[in-house]
Amino acid sequence: MKSFAYATALSTDSARQLVADHGAYLAGGNDLLGLLKDYLISGPNILVNVKSLPGLNQIERGDKSWTIGALVTVAELERDPDIAKVFPGLHEAAMEIASPQIRNVATVGGNLAQHSRCWYFRQRDVSCLKKGGNLCYAREGDNRYHSLFSGNDCISPVVSSLGTTLAALDATAIVLRDGKETRLSMAELYRKAWTEPTAHHSLNPGDLILRVEIPTARTASAYLQVSDKHTFDWALVSCAAAANIAGGKLNQPRVALGSISPVPHQVEAANAFLDGKTLDDDIVSQAADLILKDARPLAHNAYKVPMAHALVRRTLLKLKS
Repeated sequence: MKSFAYATALSTDSARQLVADHGAYLAGGNDLLGLLKDYLISGPNILVNVKSLPGLNQIERGDKSWTIGALVTVAELERDPDIAKVFPGLHEAAMEIASPQIRNVATVGGNLAQHSRCWYFRQRDVSCLKKGGNLCYAREGDNRYHSLFSGNDCISPVVSSLGTTLAALDATAIVLRDGKETRLSMAELYRKAWTEPTAHHSLNPGDLILRVEIPTARTASAYLQVSDKHTFDWALVSCAAAANIAGGKLNQPRVALGSISPVPHQVEAANAFLDGKTLDDDIVSQAADLILKDARPLAHNAYKVPMAHALVRRTLLKLKS
C-alpha cells in the first residue's frame, strides 16, 4: 500500500477542502482499503475520515419521503423495524449484503459508490479497459459474472444491492458537488458507467454522497437475488420491484435488475406495461420478456437470462404478499 496522509473532517466543507482533487473519503472502508492494498487505484494522497460529519448517520421519517444519511450502516437498515415495514425491499437487500461483520461498518454511501468486482479489474497485473487499458478481457475471457447489457466495451456490471433497490423505489441521491447539493436519480448516479468504460458511477473526484431520499408513494416493495453461495456472496443476478397497490392493481410500478448491466437495469416499456395491471403468472412473464428482450449474453453468462426472467416473475409476485 502506498503512503498517504489521514485527516478527520468535522464539516462537509472541510471534508471537500481536504480531499481536493487527489484525496478520497473514508467511512466503512470495505472497498477503498481493498483497492489500496491491491494497488488498484493510483493515490490517493490523503484519506479523509467522514464518519464524524454531523447528521449523515440519521434516518429521518416523513409522510411523503424518508431521508437516509450516507453514513447509516447497512446493519441499521437491516435492523430498523420501520424500514422493514415501509420499505421491505430495502430491508431485504440489506440482509443480503456480505456478512454481519461487514454490514456493521459498511455504509449506504459506500455501497452505492463501490467499484467493479470484475476479476480482471481486481487483478493488479492486468491493465484492463476499466483501468485505462485497451481491452476488456472479459468479453473473450471468463465472463460468467458479467453484463447482459452495456453501452460500451466494458461489461463489468453494477453490484450495489442498495442501488438496485433504490432505483426501483425512485430514490434520489443528494451529492455534494462543487460546494453545492446536487440531486441525482439512481439512473443518473450510474449513467456515466453505461457510456464510459473507466467509470464505476457518475461521481466526480471530490463528490460526496450526503444522503438518499426515498418517496413513500410505493407502498409495496420486494428484493430477491441469486448467488453462488447462500450467504456472504455477490449476486449473480438481483431484482427489486416496487409499486403502490390499490384494489389489487399496480400503480407506478418499477422493476430494476442488478448485476446484469453497468447500471441498475430498468425498461420503461415494462414499467408502463405493468401500470394498472393485476399480478398473475401471465402478466409477470410478459413483463420479464420486455425487460430482457434486448439481452446480449456472452459465451459464459447466458444462464443469467432465464435466471433474471425467473427473478422478475418471483419478485413481482412477492409484491402481493
